Amino acid sequence: MVGPGSLLLIAGVAVLIFGPKKLPELGKAAGNTLREFKNATKGLVDDDEDEKKKEGNK
Repeated sequence: MVGPGSLLLIAGVAVLIFGPKKLPELGKAAGNTLREFKNATKGLVDDDEDEKKKEGNK
């Protein structure tokens, strides 16, 4: 488990590496990536459910 001290250390290193101006852009990009991944996996699950329904109707 990651504790609060570890999170602060990681955040500090990120600020040192990327700089404070770049961090919001990186956060936004990460959020968009996660949202796209979530939508893509939701589509796969929906497709699997549709196939199961079709097989059940046979």
